[in-house]
Order: sequence, then C-alpha cells, then structure tokens
Amino acid sequence: MGSTSPPKGCGSSISSIFYNLCDLTTVWGVVVEAVATAGVVTSFVLFIVLMACLPFVTDKKRKAMVALQAGILVFTLGLFGLTFAFIVGRYSTSCAARRFLFGVLFSGCLSCLMMHALWLALLQRGRGPRCWMFCLGALGLWMVEVIINTEWLITTVVRSSPGDEAAPDLSCSFDNLDFVMALIYVMVLLVAAVVMSVPTVTHKQKQWRRDGAFILVTGLFTLVIWVTWIVMYLHGNQVVGSPSWDDPTLAIALVSNAWVFLFFYSIPEISLLTKEDPDHPLDDGDHVYPTRSLVYDNILKEPETRPQNMYIENKAFSMDEPTVSIRPESPYGSYNGQMRSCVYQPTEIALMAKGLRINQEAMLPRARTPSLNPGCVGSLPRSHVSLPS
Repeated sequence: MGSTSPPKGCGSSISSIFYNLCDLTTVWGVVVEAVATAGVVTSFVLFIVLMACLPFVTDKKRKAMVALQAGILVFTLGLFGLTFAFIVGRYSTSCAARRFLFGVLFSGCLSCLMMHALWLALLQRGRGPRCWMFCLGALGLWMVEVIINTEWLITTVVRSSPGDEAAPDLSCSFDNLDFVMALIYVMVLLVAAVVMSVPTVTHKQKQWRRDGAFILVTGLFTLVIWVTWIVMYLHGNQVVGSPSWDDPTLAIALVSNAWVFLFFYSIPEISLLTKEDPDHPLDDGDHVYPTRSLVYDNILKEPETRPQNMYIENKAFSMDEPTVSIRPESPYGSYNGQMRSCVYQPTEIALMAKGLRINQEAMLPRARTPSLNPGCVGSLPRSHVSLPS
C-alpha cells in the first residue's frame, strides 16, 4: 500500500487518522473542532459559575435543582469531547467510544431534563418529593442506557474467536441502522421530556413558567436535530451519493445539540439562580427587612430614665452611713434642672457633722419654702439647734 502525502496543514509526522483535525482542504473538521473546543471551555466555566453561585441562592426550591443542572453541564461537556471521536478516522478505540458514549451522554442530559420537568409538574400540584429522590430518578434512567450500550458493545465485539486474524475490526463493523436502533431508549427519554414539559408552561407562578419554557424549547430543538441527523444518516447521504458524510453528520449533530443544551437551558437557569422574583416571597419565611441582632438592639436602645424622687434627701443623716457604691456620688447628682433658687442648701446639723465652723453672720441665705416658690420641689425645714457655748 503506497504512502500518501499529508494534506495541507498537517505535518508529515501526523497519523492519517488525525488528518481531519488539521486538513485545511476539508474545512468541516477544523470548524467543528474549533466549535467543540469553545464548547468544552464554556461548559467548564459555566460549571464553575454554577458552583460559585450556590452559596448565594436564597430560594430553597430553586436551589434543590442545582444538582440536576450540574449533571447536564457535565454530560454536555462530554458531548463536546465526544465530537473529536467522530472527527478523527475510524479505529478500534474511536469506534468503541462512538458506540458507547453517544447514547450514554445524551441519556444523561435528557434524564436530568425529564426529572426537572417532573419536579415542575409536581410543584404545580403541591409539595413534591425531595431533591435527592429526583437525582436518584435521573441516575436510574441513565443507568438503563449504560446497561443497554454495554450489552450491545459486548455482544457485537466479542462474537468472533480471538484466534481469527482474518476477522475485521468488529468495533467499527456496524450498520447505520444498528447504530440508530441502539438509541431507541434515548429517543423515548427525549419524547418524554418534551411531553412532560408542556404542562409546566402554564404554571401558576411566573418564575416556574420560565423554567418550563426553557425545558420545552430545549427539548423541541433537540427533537428537530435528532430527526434531521437520523434522516441524513440513514437515507440522505446515500441519496446524494456521499456516504462518507456519515461521520460529519454525527459530529455536527453532537456539537449543535450540545450548544442547544447550553444556550437554551444551562445559561438561562444559571442567570435565574440568584435572581429574586419581585412577586414571589421567600420560601423560608424571611422578612423583607433584615432583623438586627439582639446585642445590636441592646446597644442602640436608649437607657430607661429613672423616676425622679419627689423629695430631697437630707444629707445630714446619710453622711454617716457606709458607702455602698464604688464610685463617689456627685453632690450635684440630685439636680433636676430647676431654677437656681431651688437648689438644696445644707443646714447647720450637716455642717456640724462635717466639722466645719461657720459664723452665723457668714451663713448663706436659706432656700425658699415651697409656698414662696411653687416650682421648687421643696426644702427641708430649718432646724433650730442651740449651739453649745
């Protein structure tokens, strides 16, 4: 078998099965490769954004569906990666990856969409099951396709004797009709997701109607893509006389459907994740205004005013009592803002207790009696005590 020269854009050291990745004469491989690479990066960034937004989600109901949305992003990332297996040439590893992962990755995305639509339908009728039950349901639906593809791959590859060297590579020796028939379960999931999302569009609350619309539009676009590539794969390419376009047909279907999952479901759901609906109250019973802490309330709380005494204590009898307070009391502590003439003045007994000698001529004038000044609280009567000679 003669050696062929590498096409334009490919080096001489590159194997012939990778020519579609670098051949500039067949543009479809380079274009699909670039679009798939952008999809891988976008899916990874959206997954990081989804995980970063998780602590800021205030709606518990919307937060319950984050696990299913993360699952769709993971399977969509796998769809972009599987596109490269259809761009490169056929050999045992690439053919096995095509046959096994095509249905497995699509069933994962559609199972999550179906469970999300089921959750919206149950939410419209009342309180539905918990989030982990929907995750288990999506996992169970996905495992059915895993079992189907595993059985199909084993029964078609390991059906010849190992010593038969003349037998062709059975991983790549399958008909187009067999490939499509192995995806019947995935088609059932697709139809179920579309049918189940139809009632959610008429949900009572606006925010859940939008979620149902996202699922319905995603399912309808996926249905159109699947009908198109199945018709081209089984009938169209043979009619136009280009059976070599089977691999480009599947590669374009993969990358276009993966972008549909991102544009019409993942990106809108992530944008609504932390957005609060103005006509929908919070589910956890929080108030619109945040409550302040008890310590903060105590700090801002004004101290209660003590009731003012309606009498003035005679300091002459309180001087000899032991002091209970640690801080010394100010002599002006009992001042209540009255006129200056109402200020209490000590009597002779108080002055004697302090050991002061005061001349009768130098005595301060007495405080006025309550009868003379009604605004005063009152002064104690003057004590007439005869001083010892």
